[in-house]
Amino acid sequence: MKNNLIGLSEQGQSVWFDFICSTLIESGDLARLVKEDGVNGVTSNPSIFEAAIAKSDDYDEALSNLDAEDLCAEEIYEILAIADIQAACDVLNDVYIRTNGNDGFVSLEVSPLLANDTDGTLKAARRLHGLVQRPNLMIKVPATESGLPAIRTLISEGIHVNVTLLFSLAMYEQVAEAYIAGLEQRVANGESPASVRSVASFFISRIDGKVDAMLRERLEKSNGPADRALLQGLIGKTAIANAKVTYARSKNLFAGERWNALVTQGAAEQRLLWASTSTKDPAFCDVLYVEELIGMNTVNTIPAATLAAFRDHGRPRPSLEEDLDGARTVLATLPGVGVNLDVITADLLAGGVQSFIDAYERLISAVEERRLDKIRV
Repeated sequence: MKNNLIGLSEQGQSVWFDFICSTLIESGDLARLVKEDGVNGVTSNPSIFEAAIAKSDDYDEALSNLDAEDLCAEEIYEILAIADIQAACDVLNDVYIRTNGNDGFVSLEVSPLLANDTDGTLKAARRLHGLVQRPNLMIKVPATESGLPAIRTLISEGIHVNVTLLFSLAMYEQVAEAYIAGLEQRVANGESPASVRSVASFFISRIDGKVDAMLRERLEKSNGPADRALLQGLIGKTAIANAKVTYARSKNLFAGERWNALVTQGAAEQRLLWASTSTKDPAFCDVLYVEELIGMNTVNTIPAATLAAFRDHGRPRPSLEEDLDGARTVLATLPGVGVNLDVITADLLAGGVQSFIDAYERLISAVEERRLDKIRV
């Protein structure tokens, strides 16, 4: 029986696993995902580490060992996280070598408390890069105004960057510009751009969650059958339309004389990565945000339940370039029904940063409480 996940790689899309914990690695499950399902990357974020460290007992022994040292909660968390990242990088190192550095990456995010601090982001990214010491590490930097110059500088220094919390085409264009400018600066510094990789993590399901709530609210107040049909027809369509239009735009951004000058020196495109691809609305297909976002030279980072579902009944096909005109029509229709996507995506970015801050603070508080418990004993 054919594994449908393998079909994604046959369509030119890389599958990354949107989770990490020590048990995943130590049990051999990550190695099996790589071998059997074609998983060739791992992503993490503060929410994932909160689930792994603060909400399980998997790290009790490691925490006990670290409690003997004079460390604060932030230092303890960082040691645990770096150990997991290093171990995952080692599992994926063969993929990194086999794909000539195009895949096999493991992502580690700078503290979300630095989302609006360019200098702080740069210092943290450089420090984490130096501590992990793995060639297939990607540093995650949020797509904020303060993040953009940090992205450009890190790329110029040869540090792989996963740009996270992207929701809008306008911000994606700025992120792509930061990547290209960073490569150009690297060339100007006398360094090769050939070894540098980056992905632009475009969040999906959160957009539909926000837009569809507004559409359903308007649907309840609508009386005309034509208006009701229009609103109903838009539900569940915005996020995919947004992704399709962004994918089409990416082909223009990574083309032309300026980009080709970098290609001649070995530069690789910054790939679009689809994040937040689990289906939140039970009315939708459970593999919707995988099945409808398949395209060449892209990545989908998939959580465990969605990965299993697509393995079982997903249908791989080159869907990202299907009905682009229809996608543009969806986006063009939204203002007429009172949906301002620019405002929504700005709110989602701010909310995404805050949600990671909240998760990080809960995680640090949990580690601190365990540390204090050991001291009391």
